[in-house]
Amino acid sequence: MLKASLLIITALFAYLLLWPVPIDPVSWNAPVNQYYVGDFEHNTRLDKIEILELEDTHGPEGLALLNGEIYAATREGWIVRYNEATDSMAKWVNTEGSPLGLAFDAEDNLLIADAYKGLLSVSPAGEISVLTDSYNGVAMEYVDDVDVDAEGKIYFSDASTKFGAQSNGGTYAASLLDTMEHGGHGRLMVYDPADQSTKMLMDGLNFANGVAVAEDSSFVLVTETGSYRLHKYWLKGDRAGTSEVLIDNLPGFPDNIVRGRDGRFWVGLVSPRSQQLDDISASPFLRKIVQRLPASVRPQAVPYSHVFAMDKDGLVITSLQDPNGEHHTNTGAMETDNWLYISSLHSDNLARISRENAGI
Repeated sequence: MLKASLLIITALFAYLLLWPVPIDPVSWNAPVNQYYVGDFEHNTRLDKIEILELEDTHGPEGLALLNGEIYAATREGWIVRYNEATDSMAKWVNTEGSPLGLAFDAEDNLLIADAYKGLLSVSPAGEISVLTDSYNGVAMEYVDDVDVDAEGKIYFSDASTKFGAQSNGGTYAASLLDTMEHGGHGRLMVYDPADQSTKMLMDGLNFANGVAVAEDSSFVLVTETGSYRLHKYWLKGDRAGTSEVLIDNLPGFPDNIVRGRDGRFWVGLVSPRSQQLDDISASPFLRKIVQRLPASVRPQAVPYSHVFAMDKDGLVITSLQDPNGEHHTNTGAMETDNWLYISSLHSDNLARISRENAGI
């Protein structure tokens, strides 16, 4: 019995130390987590949300607005439309992929960042076409978010060049791998419909995620989820072609960015930061051991509701939270005349809060 026990223990240690894992972690020093203080002090303002039920779909990751209708991308591939005036929800088109970020161009075509299919365009009649799905002859396997400038150029994120969404168990599973490795595989891209070219603006990002263009098209923002920060990339002026960190050391993992009104940008924090993950940020060896543990005990998103608004300089305007996480894993928020709609990675339904209760 003792010999058998020793063999089991030896095999377990060998597994934890030597078993191959898909990640090759890079050492980095996570910034000290300030938790929920200052601009992000705990509050319960999101406990006033209303729930809009989604039929046979879930995870309304990305949102876009056109003519009083809210378009939402869901995990089952459907783009659903909610009409505010009639209070009705209906499925529209299915990309047969994994649609994430949404935006409308000047011709009312719906632009979709589809993690499986690439950058898509859907005509008002519902016809789906692929705008781009590769760069320099190499497929992009995790197109994540999208926005468009006044000239029609389309900016989008390629979340990870190593951990493709479809080839690694889906968007969430792939994001966990990329975050655990912290290898800088994310990029900010631009597609120009005028010449059908795809170019890279930034690389080396740790899970490139949300994208939003300024109202005057002078800059584009991009989220670096794995490093808890957002970047500003200048498109015009003396600093065109350069970037800077706009806001850093956030208390959670930033996801989408949506341009709001009055100069606001809305950001969703999909989950509070993991202290366990921060503690082992400088140790690739320990991160490999953690990756060999059962998925249920590895760092992952925990229920907590949180979206915030900031200005163009990264100054926080308002922070809306619900520590109970009724409508959790928030990816972003989008304003209409009367409501702030809140998107989610995993929630079963769409949520909204009145502008009055949101304080905007």
